[in-house]
Amino acid sequence: MHHPAPSADPRHRTVEAPAGRLHLVEQGTGPLILLVHGFPESWYSWRRQLPALAAAGYRAVALDVRGYGRSSKPAATHAYRMLDLVADNVALVRALGEETAVVVGHDWGSPIAAASALLHPEVFRAVALLSVPYTPPGGPRPTDVFARMGGDQEFYVSYFQEPGRAEAEMEPDLRGWLAGFYAAMSADTMPAQDEPDPHFVTRAGGRLRDRFPAGRLPAWLTEDDLDVYAGEFERTGMTGALNRYRTMDRDWQDLAPYNGAPITQPSLFIGGALDASTTWMADAIAAHPATLPALTSTHILDGCGHWIQQERPDEVNHLLTTWLATLQD
Repeated sequence: MHHPAPSADPRHRTVEAPAGRLHLVEQGTGPLILLVHGFPESWYSWRRQLPALAAAGYRAVALDVRGYGRSSKPAATHAYRMLDLVADNVALVRALGEETAVVVGHDWGSPIAAASALLHPEVFRAVALLSVPYTPPGGPRPTDVFARMGGDQEFYVSYFQEPGRAEAEMEPDLRGWLAGFYAAMSADTMPAQDEPDPHFVTRAGGRLRDRFPAGRLPAWLTEDDLDVYAGEFERTGMTGALNRYRTMDRDWQDLAPYNGAPITQPSLFIGGALDASTTWMADAIAAHPATLPALTSTHILDGCGHWIQQERPDEVNHLLTTWLATLQD
């Protein structure tokens, strides 16, 4: 049994990894908890989790995924394939002097965390998935699936495929684009449920931002928070982040040896009841008893959107720390 130690302020550092350089922020001492963000975010997405996990007696580490923030941004599109992101996570654990970690992921961070646990069970002893449930590798080619999902319009993953196209929409006004994207998937600012999800499809020749909700920021996002996110992307551009979408078919090939494989380590799933990632993937959640046979629990937060650890930090922190306590020897 470990006892919470006084948590010092968050510490920024960089470590060497296959990406080149990985930037991370850490707080606390104890068993290592690796926090992996999604699109279009950064380590900052976990700002409300770092002190809570530290206070509970853990060494909480939030990284900038390659292509984001202050981490390296390789030029090649294929450098963002899942195998490379998993290799970064393993290298980060080793660089921190640890043998094992619990990995927690949100949005794209969830499949990155899941793949890390699947490929390296000797390193990642447990996995928590936020917003995006686990789906084992396999099935049809991803770009074919997403092409069908758009119907007579264009699904956003398909829209993101062509290098430069989405960047041309986003980069002239990154702050405004991010504000609209965050608002489109936040419980208090998303469109009414009887309207089409604006962030998922574009009309032929249109832009995603044409369908963002106009006006106020979601309650979880202050102007200062938005400045942090916008400042990171104004420095890095969006290509590194978008390249994660552009390697999905490569991942489908790379991970074929794991087709249908379950993750057998202890696991946790937390989703938002109003999040399309949860509702559209209900079948994946229903399959978790088979695909995550050591699943501890599933929690769907009523009235919560996609940015779950920022929209509902206290609830998420409680669920994470309660679950982490069950993992102790």
